[in-house]
Amino acid sequence: MEHRKLGRTDTSLSFIGLGCVTFGREIDEDTSVAILDYAVEKGLNWLDTAEAYGGGNARSYRRDVLKVDDVRETSGIMGSSEIIIGNWMQARGCRDDVVICSKVSSGNKPENIARALQVSLERLKVDTVDIYELHSPDETVPIDESLAVLDEAVAAGSVKTVGCSNFNAAQLQEALDASARHGYARFEVIQPPYNLADPGAQDELFPLCLREEVGVTSYSPLAAGFLAGKYTPDRNAFPKGSRFDVIPGHADIYFNDRNFRNVERLRALADSSGLPMVRLAMAWAMGHPAITSIIVGARHTGHLDNAIDALALKADSDLREEMSSWLTD
Repeated sequence: MEHRKLGRTDTSLSFIGLGCVTFGREIDEDTSVAILDYAVEKGLNWLDTAEAYGGGNARSYRRDVLKVDDVRETSGIMGSSEIIIGNWMQARGCRDDVVICSKVSSGNKPENIARALQVSLERLKVDTVDIYELHSPDETVPIDESLAVLDEAVAAGSVKTVGCSNFNAAQLQEALDASARHGYARFEVIQPPYNLADPGAQDELFPLCLREEVGVTSYSPLAAGFLAGKYTPDRNAFPKGSRFDVIPGHADIYFNDRNFRNVERLRALADSSGLPMVRLAMAWAMGHPAITSIIVGARHTGHLDNAIDALALKADSDLREEMSSWLTD
């Protein structure tokens, strides 16, 4: 497994990272543990999670019974991705062997970031999280205020590296400028969606990241499964248990005429090349030079095998150029 340096840090990430959004939401703890074991066996060294990941958006730590910041009694409650990962690391004794990324998903006010970080640390059963990110921009909070509390967390040793997810180029630049102005720890990593159905990050965000040496850990290389070719424009016909069935709002992002047309082109290329659609789509997403690592979610170990198999194709520039041409019409 290839490893790449993350931004200007000393952290090295496997080119494929395991996205743990499915844990406790689409798969149970036993299945999640099997995937974690398999990922490490295959050379993946980092795990991506968030306070919101899990069943019911990780609300299974029961705010109606427990204090919001009291999660010490929740290890047996299913639903939280972080709890599952924490249990697994404790059982395997492997904390030092993996890089953990988590995120605050419930708003970027300083007091909420501090609260959410403490909850995540307790769920994960760790003193330090390797990467901690703002899950989304929060226009109600000046970025300087969010960065100030993240900087304090770095100084205190509870976070090693800070970053963001779902920020656009202008928002990332604003954050970098604020960090430089105040001397705060800067965002060393950003996590955008990037795939054939949503390639916008390559226009402005990726060039900025290359110039500023910000690591890119892109996610959703298969557009939440849309590029697997199993969906039709009929929103009432989502396959049971699929990502779109679990989160129907994905259709608002990906359902348009161009994307359905490109899925059929992808299907035709798969037929002519003898390669699976998912492998071709994954290889395209892997092929951009700005990407440090690509996050792959899994409901079974075969999903990781698809990503590993795609690594061999990502260097095929002719193949990527052909698929990229579909985006211009």
